[in-house]
Amino acid sequence: MKSVPKLIKRFLGLFLLSGLLLLMLNILFLGIWGYRTASSGSPWTTAREVAAALTQTESGYALPNRAGQLLSGKKVWAILIDDHTGRVIWHSDHLPSEIPTEYRISDIATLARSYLKDYPTFTAVRPDGLVVLGYPKTSYWKLMYNNWDYGTIVNLPKTALIWILGNVLLIFLIYMIANTQLIQSVGPILKGIQALPAQAEVRVKETGTLSEIAACINRTSAILKSQSYELQRRETARANWIAGVSHDIRTPLSMVMGYASQLKDDASLPGNIRQKAAVIQRQSIRMRNLVNDLNLASKLEYNMQPLHLKRMNAVSAVRQAVVDFLNEDIQNRYPIEWLTPDALETCFIEGDDTLIKRAVANLIQNSIRHNEAGCSIFVAVSQTENQCVIQIDDDGVGADDAQLEKLNTMPHYMVCDSSASIQRHGLGLLIVKQIVCAHHGRVTIGHSRYGGFSVTLALPKAP
Repeated sequence: MKSVPKLIKRFLGLFLLSGLLLLMLNILFLGIWGYRTASSGSPWTTAREVAAALTQTESGYALPNRAGQLLSGKKVWAILIDDHTGRVIWHSDHLPSEIPTEYRISDIATLARSYLKDYPTFTAVRPDGLVVLGYPKTSYWKLMYNNWDYGTIVNLPKTALIWILGNVLLIFLIYMIANTQLIQSVGPILKGIQALPAQAEVRVKETGTLSEIAACINRTSAILKSQSYELQRRETARANWIAGVSHDIRTPLSMVMGYASQLKDDASLPGNIRQKAAVIQRQSIRMRNLVNDLNLASKLEYNMQPLHLKRMNAVSAVRQAVVDFLNEDIQNRYPIEWLTPDALETCFIEGDDTLIKRAVANLIQNSIRHNEAGCSIFVAVSQTENQCVIQIDDDGVGADDAQLEKLNTMPHYMVCDSSASIQRHGLGLLIVKQIVCAHHGRVTIGHSRYGGFSVTLALPKAP
């Protein structure tokens, strides 16, 4: 299952990205903090600046105003210890009273390293003595025994890298342990979601962090299963109803057609009665064809119509369908022109000969049905590298763009004419589409180059 590893990779990627971003933010913060600390000035640097600025005059020592302001601004006091006597020979203003005025060598060694009366001290050497700066007691913390092993300093980068990697590994382990339950819950949920489109029974354990999602998936599966069962039951009932009605209508319809034919041919009856009998016969034939079309459409829709596929010549099959119509058109109101090139004698497909002829016959009959005043029908067969193309055109009334859009995209079980007194079925085109679909082909409905209606059937050629 590819989804779970992908989800784990996503979580891991987010974790690594978060860690990298956190590390960068820490480095940035450390840099800003170091810059601000450095910009405030080191106490040792300040001590050296004061020692350099302190000048000796005839009356003693003097400190320039700039250096004096620097000390007073930081609340720092300063003294100068004589190099020979150990006495304080100069001090700044506001010197705390507890600060001694005489120092031994041991005192100087101590204050240079640590504190003087709890004041952190920093020193700078002059030719004539030692300058000592005393900062407020809570300003600095001094390391009194800051000795480091040389090997430790040399291996510091390696040690720091190991320390960082160890921390990252520890955080990763904590992250994985914390998300193990979540990852274990995701797998069954993803399997359940993938099984929903197949309408398979899904039962995900409703436990763990994602129990609410699992419960929703289980409810959805139950609803889909119920809907699928109900839909299948309705479709089965519809198919059975169509088959039953088709079977029940055939016998009385045959009787109606037989009696109507006898009445039409009976010379002893008045002419108007015979004309009415002829109308009954024609409408009965139309009703029979409609029942047959409805039954065939239902069988094709539910894959109940067996396909007898064989290697067949599409040119020959289309020609035979055209000849059958030419023989029936006694009044020559619907002349059919055969526009297939004479050089094209064969175009082989894997198909059902009877159904292919039925599709062509339906298209020719469609042109006849919708052009009561008559029209010319043009039939052509051509081929491409991979397809056999059958095209039926007419120069009749045709259809507008909106109607063509519906014909290409919507089912054609029932289409109403603009005249409410006449209703025509669309089963003919539906059956054509179903037959071509069963042969893995494609149907295109559009405007004819002769000004009427055009239908093109593209069927894959046999290997």
